[in-house]
Amino acid sequence: MIGVCLTTLYISLLGPVGTRRVVVDKLMAVDALVFLASAVLSFMSMRSRRFGTHFEGYAETVFIAGLGLLALGAVVLAFAIT
Repeated sequence: MIGVCLTTLYISLLGPVGTRRVVVDKLMAVDALVFLASAVLSFMSMRSRRFGTHFEGYAETVFIAGLGLLALGAVVLAFAIT
């Protein structure tokens, strides 16, 4: 999913420089960090015997939030490129 965010960052370079493009760039950079946090939490859930289920729940929530940000970025990108 981090690769998808990076691809979106490079696709946004095709559009004109403007406020929307900057918003997409920042949103996708934050989204990549969200997916990274989800991956770390998922790893921690597999390794932790005691708090594994807690980390798994957090990882799922963070992943869904990342997907929401990715969808929002896609919509903004669609309107930014004319």
